[in-house]
Amino acid sequence: MKSAVLSVDGSRCTGHGRCYTAAPDLLPVDDEGFVAIRGGRLVIPPDRMPEAERAVRACPERAVALNRRGGATDVRSAEGS
Repeated sequence: MKSAVLSVDGSRCTGHGRCYTAAPDLLPVDDEGFVAIRGGRLVIPPDRMPEAERAVRACPERAVALNRRGGATDVRSAEGS
């Protein structure tokens, strides 16, 4: 398994906090209660992929995306949820 890039679309993120609640060791929170990488990207090593996938599934706004080599993956769709 290769690394991936987790991104948070700042225009879609409304601060529910579900992504960092689902993956607290992966996603820090800023002073305003938003995920700290809002509007940015984070390289995810293979051993942290399960946490990243939980964060993607947790976001009700679909602001969190996981991009693997070959294109973006919507984890919820891939798992049928």
